[in-house]
Amino acid sequence: MKIAIVNTMAPYIYGGAEFFADSLRDKFIEFGHQAQVIRFHYSWYPLDNILDGMLAARMTRLVNCDRMIGMKFPSYLIGHPNKRLWLVHQLRQAYDLAGTEYDMFADTPHDQQIKRAVIQADNKYLRELEGHIFTNSPVVSERLWTYNQIKSAVLYPPLMDASLFSFGDYGDYIFYPSRVNRSKRQHLAVEAMRYVKSGVKLVIAGKGDSEEDERFLFQQIEENGVKDRVTYLNRFISQEEKAELFKNCLAGIYIPYDEDSYGYVTLEGFQSGKAVISCTDAGGTYVVVQDGETGFMTEPAPQALAEAMDKLYNNRRLAKEMGRNGLPLLEKLGITWENVVRRLTE
Repeated sequence: MKIAIVNTMAPYIYGGAEFFADSLRDKFIEFGHQAQVIRFHYSWYPLDNILDGMLAARMTRLVNCDRMIGMKFPSYLIGHPNKRLWLVHQLRQAYDLAGTEYDMFADTPHDQQIKRAVIQADNKYLRELEGHIFTNSPVVSERLWTYNQIKSAVLYPPLMDASLFSFGDYGDYIFYPSRVNRSKRQHLAVEAMRYVKSGVKLVIAGKGDSEEDERFLFQQIEENGVKDRVTYLNRFISQEEKAELFKNCLAGIYIPYDEDSYGYVTLEGFQSGKAVISCTDAGGTYVVVQDGETGFMTEPAPQALAEAMDKLYNNRRLAKEMGRNGLPLLEKLGITWENVVRRLTE
């Protein structure tokens, strides 16, 4: 089968969703299909660009492929007679992020008209696909039902190359690899280091979405007086380097604000035999980070995070037990590429 995986792109930005699409392509090929990722250029600023992106998607037709897999707004609006969605993102600012600090729509006729156009397009074109929509987490499925009354099925994404990750030892640092921005909340982990009472350290790795994001994080490290306990590698790190840092860390941490999925960081931690710390408002991480079993789910407060870090540092037996519980849980949840490829091609 010839498969086109359609995802959005912004120049020089490469994060979890982009890696997600590339991983799916490679796995389709591994299972005997032909597959390509079609990167649909899209910008949401200024807001009129949203309408341009929607119109461009609706005017685009894919040829010479047997199936289209759409992933993010507005790329999933592209027409194809044999389309499936593995939905990663709607335009969340039109839905659950409305009225929060992440809202991009002002209370003006112009902005609200664009917001209505987004919702109307989703209601029309996603409803036509009902029965052929998968999501990457229960959070995305719940949101699609809550705001659009459209049904979907959850299809969990596995790691691209689980064999890359392995267990080494339990070191003295908590590891947080991710793109750096305010919503990923690396700054909250930095602030937590003010309150730790043990010798635990923090290593953050990842390029900022902007230079301002990186400056802000360095500023937080300076202002909280934790330069001796926090290392920030402000660059893109390879999968191999990430695996090495996971191999010898004490635990992983992943604390985004209300993120759709559980994130690759959680799976990478489990594959390395490590517990993962997350927050109760982090969104989809609750699927795999089970409090006291595979890690800690804390309140989104620096003091609570510090307490979880200290518990792991002071009780290596507990860290080991929770780290070993991760992989059996993933197996129980059916998080395998064989399952993914079968569901998307059947």
